[in-house]
Amino acid sequence: MAKATGMSQSAVSRMWRAFALQPHRVETFKLSKDPLFVDKVRDIVGLYLDPPERALVLCVDEKSQIQALDRNAPILPMQVGLPERRTHDYRRHSTTSLFACSTWRRGVIGECHRRHRSKEFLRFLNTIDAAVPSHLDVHLVLDNYGTHKTARIQRWLAARPRFYIHFTPTSASWLNPVERWFALLTQKQIKRGAHRSTRELERAIREYVSITNDTPTPFIWTKTADQILASVARYRERISASRTLAGDTLQAH
Repeated sequence: MAKATGMSQSAVSRMWRAFALQPHRVETFKLSKDPLFVDKVRDIVGLYLDPPERALVLCVDEKSQIQALDRNAPILPMQVGLPERRTHDYRRHSTTSLFACSTWRRGVIGECHRRHRSKEFLRFLNTIDAAVPSHLDVHLVLDNYGTHKTARIQRWLAARPRFYIHFTPTSASWLNPVERWFALLTQKQIKRGAHRSTRELERAIREYVSITNDTPTPFIWTKTADQILASVARYRERISASRTLAGDTLQAH
């Protein structure tokens, strides 16, 4: 930019800092097209900010097809002046799927299954049912994955009226805090290891669940539904303005 404008690099740098411009960075976004987006956001955020009395709000999801990867050479541990080093190539073993729910302030319930079907999801629901005291209602925040809506699951829920289901809008997994815990699991446990089998991978996952529950750090939801919807509205306005600008540019050419 300095060369193109005839300015010095330091002048360009000062302008970037003054206006908080970061041209080297790119972020992605995706707006939900769910026709009930507003209603679902208000419903779920309302649960987080003002949960019902005598009820437990559980954020549930699956991290499917987690691969057991073994490095082609041993990981070299951190040394003075050197970070941990590992090969970029690896050997693939089998996969597992993690079913987990964040109990919001009390840790995580998680279990691994080799397959990812409504049958396995039903087993996980039974685990939740056994773990939550019977005098509490249970509000489950789920995404729209097909295994959550099968006839088998519907029959199970109908037989347990204390369970209430709240579906996140499509393309809005950020409304489910357990997704953040999945990211921490990947960053701190899975990527930092080498697993020669699915059994080793599942053992590492269970260890991280145990670590989380030994010193649980709750995810605190802070934004209101109005703040979220206002932010989404600003994005939509910017997209509309960009499309208008692009159309005007094409016409000019």
